Amino acid sequence: MSKTTTNKLNNPATDSLDPEVLAIRQAFDGRSPLDEIIHEGARRMLQAAIDAEVESFIETYQDRRDSEGRRMVVKNGSLPARDILTGAGAIQVQQGRVRDNSPDFSQRVTFSPSVLPAYLRRTESIEELIPWLYLKGISTNDFGEALQALVGEKAKGLSANVVVRLKEQWAEEYDQWCRRDLAEKEYVYVWADGIHVKVRLEDDANKKQCILVLMGATADGTKELIAVLDGYRESEQSWSELLLDLKQHGLAIAPKIAVGDGALGFWAALRKVFPETREQRCWVHKTANVLNKLPKSVQPKAKGDIHEIWQAKTKADAETALQNFLQKYDAKYPKACECLRKDQNELLAFYDFPAEHWGHLRTTNPIESTFATIRLRHRKTKGNGTRRASLAMMFKLAQSASKKWKRLRSYEKITLVIEGRSFKDGIMQEAAA
Repeated sequence: MSKTTTNKLNNPATDSLDPEVLAIRQAFDGRSPLDEIIHEGARRMLQAAIDAEVESFIETYQDRRDSEGRRMVVKNGSLPARDILTGAGAIQVQQGRVRDNSPDFSQRVTFSPSVLPAYLRRTESIEELIPWLYLKGISTNDFGEALQALVGEKAKGLSANVVVRLKEQWAEEYDQWCRRDLAEKEYVYVWADGIHVKVRLEDDANKKQCILVLMGATADGTKELIAVLDGYRESEQSWSELLLDLKQHGLAIAPKIAVGDGALGFWAALRKVFPETREQRCWVHKTANVLNKLPKSVQPKAKGDIHEIWQAKTKADAETALQNFLQKYDAKYPKACECLRKDQNELLAFYDFPAEHWGHLRTTNPIESTFATIRLRHRKTKGNGTRRASLAMMFKLAQSASKKWKRLRSYEKITLVIEGRSFKDGIMQEAAA
C-alpha cells in the first residue's frame, strides 16, 4: 500500500474519492463503492453547509471591532467531532467554535446553528423510521439491530432505553395534541375514515378495533390532521365521542362538507353533532364497493361507466350517466346498482362547490395514503401500555406525512364557501339582487 493511500485512510475527513481508498474501506466496513460515494458526498455537503453557516454568522458581525480594529466575533477552533445518524449512515462532522470577545458580557452574541442543532444525534428521517418499525412489530430491544441493517453500525447508539424515552416523549406529545385548544380553528372541508389495523391496540381479540382519522382544510386551504383515535369498529358511538370531544375543545364552527366512506358510523354521528354539514361519499370507496358486487368479466366496463358519472362536467350530466349505469346493469346485478343508487345525492354533492376543489372533495385518498404503511398487513403484538404508545406512533407518522400534504388548489375560493356563496356545477352564482 502506498504511503499516500495510507495517509488518506488515516484521515477520516479526507476529500479523496480515490478508487483504491474506497476499495480498502469497503473491505473493512462492508460498504460498497457506490455506498461510500453516497456517504462521502452527504458528509461533504453537510460539512459545507455547517461551515457556511458559521462563516455567515461571523460575517454578519464583522463591524464589531475593538479599539485596535480587531474583530470581536471570530472563529476559535472547532467543537469536538460528532456522528449524526442519517439515512445515508452515520456521518461525522465538525462545527466551528464561535467566540465573542466583547468586554461587555450583556452585548455578546451566541451562535445557534440551524443546520446542526445542539445535541442532534439523529435526523428526522430516522425519527420517522422508529415509529414505523415499532408498528411493524419490532420489539424495543431489537431496534438497534434493525437500524444497523439500514444505517450501519452507529445505530448501536439507539439502545432500548433511548427508544423507551422517545416513545414516552411522543406519547406525551400526542396527549398534549389531543387536548389542544380548537377555539380559533375553522375547518371548511373535512375528510373522515376508519383505518382497520392489526397493531398494538387492545389485547382483547374479540374487539374489532380501528383507527378513526379526521383531517380538515382550514380557511387558507391548508390541510391539517384533526384527530387520530382508536374506536370500536367504525361505530356511531365511537365517532360521536370523537366529534363531541373536538367540540368540547372549542371546535364550534361546523364544516361546510365532509367526505367519507358510506359505511361509516361517522355519518350518523355527524348529523347529531354538526347537522348543517353537507355529506359527500368517497368515489374511490364507492367504486370498489360497486365493483365487488359484479362479476370480474364485467368490472372493467362497469368501472369505465362509473368514471363517466363523477367525471361529468355538470351535475345534470352526472345524473344522466348514473341513470344510464342503472339501466344497463340493474336487471342482472341489482345489488351493485342499489349500492350506487342509495347514495346518489351524497355522491354528487361536490358539484355545489368550486370546480377547482372537486379533486379534493371526491375522495378520502389523503387519509388512505398517509396510513398506507400501517394497515392490515401489520401484525399485532402485545405488551403493557401498548395502546397509548401505538396511537402516539401513528400520530407521529401522520404528523410527518402532513408536512407533504398539498394545499387546496385555488385555495382563495374557500373564502367564498365560508361566506355562503352559491355554486352550481362548480361555478359561483351571482347573488340575488
